[in-house]
Amino acid sequence: QVQLVESGGGLVQPGGSLRLSCATSGIIFSIADMSWYRQAPGKQRESVAGITSRRGTNYADSVKGRFTISRDNAKNTVYLQMNSLKPEDTAVYYCHAAYSRTSSWEYWGQGTQVTVSS
Repeated sequence: QVQLVESGGGLVQPGGSLRLSCATSGIIFSIADMSWYRQAPGKQRESVAGITSRRGTNYADSVKGRFTISRDNAKNTVYLQMNSLKPEDTAVYYCHAAYSRTSSWEYWGQGTQVTVSS
């Protein structure tokens, strides 16, 4: 059974930091391309950051320089360090795992709420 379990969300003041974690099981984590997406109320889900199996990274322009994605293959976990948080970062953050080479699959986590407010 595949599971992607996000944690680390919460309420934080503008300028603050949070670290999201996504613990996975049931997938071959080391070959998966991992991403974080977010969805704010009334908006479409958008890509925030991604890290490939070879540790190449990419970021949305809106979070470059503030967010850092990383992975620990020994723990089957991907992280999103979020600094200098802004109210517009408020959203439900989702973990995504994908593989599309010799076969293809993708899975989503259930999401974790991040609220940036004073």
